[in-house]
Amino acid sequence: MSSIRCYILDDEPMAVALLSDYVNKSPQLTLVGSSTSALQALTDLQQLEVDLCFIDIQMPELTGLQIMSLLGRKTYFIITSAYNQYALEGYEHNVIDYLLKPVTYERFFKSIQKATPILSMAITKEEPKKTSQENFLFVKTDGKHIKVQYEDLKYVEGLKDYLVLHLANEKIITLSTLKEMEEKLPSTLFIRVHKSYIINKQHLDSIERNRLYIDKAIVPIGETYKKTVLGQLIKE
Repeated sequence: MSSIRCYILDDEPMAVALLSDYVNKSPQLTLVGSSTSALQALTDLQQLEVDLCFIDIQMPELTGLQIMSLLGRKTYFIITSAYNQYALEGYEHNVIDYLLKPVTYERFFKSIQKATPILSMAITKEEPKKTSQENFLFVKTDGKHIKVQYEDLKYVEGLKDYLVLHLANEKIITLSTLKEMEEKLPSTLFIRVHKSYIINKQHLDSIERNRLYIDKAIVPIGETYKKTVLGQLIKE
């Protein structure tokens, strides 16, 4: 099974730090992001690939229940709260468990054991969508569909509702979103490194701090993507 990609949302910095430590102690988990702001977390959870979110309920801006409702079935949740009155309402969403604060590692570990088989089935169903036996895709531009070979695509840049595909010898502009393009491209070759960039790992020349060098181009690594990106690229 692939590593479970986790996100932590709690308006208390100490709670975020504690859960981050618990995630880092658990080999089957990977922390892809965290926040003390509900609005920032909502943006992150819509953009990142997150399997499991540890989420508080009572927060300013938006409650945890509101965020779960807005995200629909995109992500599974484990609620972390000092109050138990939200347990029943929480289970109307993709909630796997309910942890009462203060959360001990023993209780956290039991919750992960409960979540693992559920997430394993969900991730297995998603994985075929991220791979492909083909070596190309078609991109619509100027009223026609152009065939783009994966090996020629160096990186994709998102500009609001448009994408710029940077190829070996040209650029193609198409009306689409980076999330839509990420779902089409095989994860064996491509990786999202920033809210505005997807790169072809085969074209990566070097890494320096928070920058990726692809030929003469410099692509930034987003802070919320940094751990996952560096862990995958350097490991490879």
